[in-house]
Amino acid sequence: MAAPGASPPLTCVLLDDEPLALDLLADFCAQVPFLAVRGQFHEALAGLAFLQDHPVDVVFLDIHMPRLNGVQLAQLLPSPAPLLIFTTAFDQYAVQSYTLQAADYLIKPIAFNRFLQAALKVRQLAAARAAPVPAAPGLPAAAAEAMFVKHGGRLQRVAFADLRYIEGRKEYLLLHTGTDKLLTMQSFQPILAALPAGQFVRIHKSFVVALRYLEHVERGKVQVAGQLLPIGDSYRETFLACLYAYQQL
Repeated sequence: MAAPGASPPLTCVLLDDEPLALDLLADFCAQVPFLAVRGQFHEALAGLAFLQDHPVDVVFLDIHMPRLNGVQLAQLLPSPAPLLIFTTAFDQYAVQSYTLQAADYLIKPIAFNRFLQAALKVRQLAAARAAPVPAAPGLPAAAAEAMFVKHGGRLQRVAFADLRYIEGRKEYLLLHTGTDKLLTMQSFQPILAALPAGQFVRIHKSFVVALRYLEHVERGKVQVAGQLLPIGDSYRETFLACLYAYQQL
C-alpha cells in the first residue's frame, strides 16, 4: 500500500516480440516500486490496440518487431503520447528514436542498474508533466552565460553560446569556439562543473560537445562544426540519454 501523500505508481505497457526479453522487463518492473505493469504484448498490433483504449504513463518498446516496428508504432500512439523507452539490440536506430522524443534508449542485454536509471528518468519527466507552472512574481535570475579560462597569461571569457566542443590534449584542453581555439592548462572536471547542465555532454575521454551544435550522429561518431568526433563505448548510453533529454527542453 502506498504511503499517505505518495504519488501513484507510473502505469506501464511492455512490448517485445522476444518472450525472454519481455519476461526480463516484467521482472525489472516488479522490482521498482513506482512502476505498475498494465499489459505485456508479444505482438505490436495487439499492444497498439490496447494503448488506443488504455492510456498509460510509460511504454517500454522494442524496435525490431515484425509487421510493425517500434518506431512505426510510436508514430501511431494517441495524444498525449506516453513516455517512451525504446529497447533494442541494434544501436543504429538511436537517431530515429531521438526524433520521436524518446525518454531513453536501452541497448540489450539490459542491466538492471541501467533499467533503473531509465525508470528514474521517466519518473522525473512524468512529475514535470504533472506539475503546474508557477506564476513568477518577477523576472528570474539570469543563468550564467560564460566562464573564464586561463589562456596566454590572462583569464579569457568564453561564452557558452559560442563553444562548439572541447578537446583534451594530455594536461591541456583546446576549446573550439565559432571564431577561435583557446588552449588552457586545465583538466576536464572543473570545466564540466562550470558548463550549463543539459547543454554539453562528454562523448569520449578526449571530447565534450555542445548539443546545440551537433550536425549529425552516425554509428560511433558525431559531427560538430564540420569535425567528426568519436563516441567512446563507455560514453555512448549517457550521450544518447542526454541527447533525448535535450530534445525535450
